[in-house]
Order: sequence, then structure tokens, then C-alpha cells
Amino acid sequence: MTINKKIFSWALYDWANSVFFTTVMAGFFPVFFKQYWSGEANASVSTERLGWVLSISGFLLAVVSPTLGVLSDKKGLKKKLLFGTMILGVLCTIGLYFVKQGDWSSAAILYGAGLFMCSASCVFYDSLMVSVCTEKDYDFVSSLGYSSGYLGGGILFLINVFMYLNPSWFGIPDPVTAVKLSFLTVGVWWFIFTIPLMLNVDEPEFSKIEKSFLRLSRETFSELKHTIKDIFADKNLFCFILAYWFYIDGVFTVMSMAVDFGMSIGLESSDLIKALLITQFIGFPSAYAFGMMTKKISNRNLIIMCLCIYVVAIIGASQMSVAWHFYALACVIGLSQGGVQALSRSLFAQLIPVEKSGEYFGFFNLLGKFASIIGPALVAIFARFTGDPRQTILSLLILIVAGGFFLTKVKKPTRKSV
Repeated sequence: MTINKKIFSWALYDWANSVFFTTVMAGFFPVFFKQYWSGEANASVSTERLGWVLSISGFLLAVVSPTLGVLSDKKGLKKKLLFGTMILGVLCTIGLYFVKQGDWSSAAILYGAGLFMCSASCVFYDSLMVSVCTEKDYDFVSSLGYSSGYLGGGILFLINVFMYLNPSWFGIPDPVTAVKLSFLTVGVWWFIFTIPLMLNVDEPEFSKIEKSFLRLSRETFSELKHTIKDIFADKNLFCFILAYWFYIDGVFTVMSMAVDFGMSIGLESSDLIKALLITQFIGFPSAYAFGMMTKKISNRNLIIMCLCIYVVAIIGASQMSVAWHFYALACVIGLSQGGVQALSRSLFAQLIPVEKSGEYFGFFNLLGKFASIIGPALVAIFARFTGDPRQTILSLLILIVAGGFFLTKVKKPTRKSV
């Protein structure tokens, strides 16, 4: 298919916001928070503080994202809400530059708010996909977005890593200043590359409703109840939701605990940063390739293929002992991670009513936020009983296999447009 201006501009928002998830969330903030802003506290206290920030931010987003989705449908506010959450997220990210050493509470508030805004903006971004292409192109366009996100996030993260490791190359006095400047670059990058979407992507058509924002807010809870009932009534959609709940929990657990796992088996922080970069740059062509493969293979079967790769990766991880093993794991995860995320988004879009895309993607986002519960709990339980971090990761096979099983029950959706 031809990548027109609307599709390119839409996909570029993945390029724009992914830098927050790579440089800030996965890269520098956890380490900087522990060593610079919470340096006076012991490791367990700083970990607890960060844990609360993530929990509160995730919980608030899970609670409000369906409501925001319904409001964006009813009022035609997808672009305005995306722009508003983006601006607030950018300001919070830039604000991290000005937080002084030891001021962990300010850093925590700015980071939590930034993470909330970045994730909230994705609710509206995802729901705008149905306005830039027809259903037959969902797989390709969704994969294009994720692949651009991997590439953009990887490029800026690579630059930020060089800034941190070799600050003198950039005229930066020290690594601390380099990390703080990296937060500035994320904010600027995020803002600049959102502009094409705002200029070139149209707000989807909607039925104008003359109701107050407060009244609509109250009605959204009723709408959400109907949405859940509709999902339960649609066996095909329900099977997908159940499958997604299981396998995305396993995928997110691998993503969120990979660094902790590497440190637990004695790997150096430099090895972990290299592995993150490997995942980003392999994820870029891989996500794009999976989108192209949907011309010959159904997206459902490709997701199952990705889950099989995860099974191999998890079993391999249980046998790791040296750094190159972790690099190999990063390669394998990079091959499948983008495919799982991109094709899950497009398959979900094919199963839902287009006119309620904001509402349903709000629920989809809620599901993603609550799908990080079972995996960490399984890891914790296995850790207590085995005492070996290499064996604990095997517990995630339960989630991946269960998700794959329910996914086999999902039938290929009927195309509404060609």
C-alpha cells in the first residue's frame, strides 16, 4: 500500500512518544532516581518509592482511560486531548531537568505525571488509526507505527547514551548533567514530532451531542458498562480479550523485569544498556516486517508465531550465564515484541465498531495497565520457592501458553471495507 501523508504523520507519533518510554522510563530515570534524587535512602526505600509512583500512575490511567475514550468519541476531541496530554507530558519531562539532587518527591511527581500523560495520549493516538486508513490496512499501518517508535526511540536513546558515557564529546561537563539534558531532549523531540499528526490527521466524524462535559463524564460509566457487556456478548472479541490479558501480561513482565533479571544474574549495567539498544534496533525492522507478512499470513497466526518465539526466549533465558546470552535474548525479544504489540492493536481494531474506537481503545488501554499483575506475582512466587532467578522466569510460560491457547479460538474478522 502507499504510505500517504496522513498515515506517515500518524505513525510519526509513535516515533515522537517512544523516546519517553526508552530514554526516561526504561533507561535513565530508574537509575538516576535511585542514585541522584534518592541517594540518601537505602536501595529498598528508593525501590519502594519508585514502585508507588508506577502503581499510582498506572492505576489512575486504568481508571480514567475508558472515560477519556468515550468523551473523545462523543465530543470529537481525540486530537485536542492528544495534544493536551502531550503538552503536559512534555512539560513534566522537561521539568525533570530542574529538579535538584535529593529532591526525590519532585522527581517522583513529575515522572509519575509524565508517564500518565504519555500513556493517556496513546489512548487517543491508537483510536485515530481508524481515521487514517481502511480496515484492510490496519495491520500494516499499526506495524508501521510501532516500527517507527522502535527506530525513533532507539536513535535518541543511542545519542543520550553517548552523551552519558562521553559527555566531553558534546561539551557537557559531567555525566549527571548529561542525564538531565537527556530529559530535555526527550521533551523537545516529543513535541516537534507530534506536529505532523496535528496538521495532517483529521478528527474522525462524530455525532454532535449537546451535553455538558460533566454530564457526559457521568454517562461514560454507563457506556463502559455497556461496552463490557458487548464484549462478553461477542464470543470472538471476548476470546481475544482473554488471550490478550494473558499473553500481554507475560510480554510486559519480560519488558519490565529484564533489567532486574540481568542484574540478578550478575551482568554489568553497560551490558544491560547495550541489550536495550539491541532490542530497539531489531524491533524496528521486525515490527515493519510483521506488518508486511499479514498479506500472506493472518495477523492472529503471526501473533501466535511471536508467542512461540517468546516461549523459546523464556526457556533460553533460564539457561543464561554470560553477557552474550543476554544479548542473544535481546535479539530474540526484539524480533517478536513489536510484532505482538502492533498486530494485537490492529486485530483489536478489526474486531470493534469503528464509531466507538475511542471507547474501545480506552478499554484496551485499561486492559494493558491491569495486565501487569499476574506475571510479577508468578515471578515472586517462583523466586521464593526456587531461589534461582534463572528458574523464576519459567513461570511466565504459563501466561504465554494460556494466551496462545485462547488466541486459537479467535476467528478471522470479517472485513467491512476493502
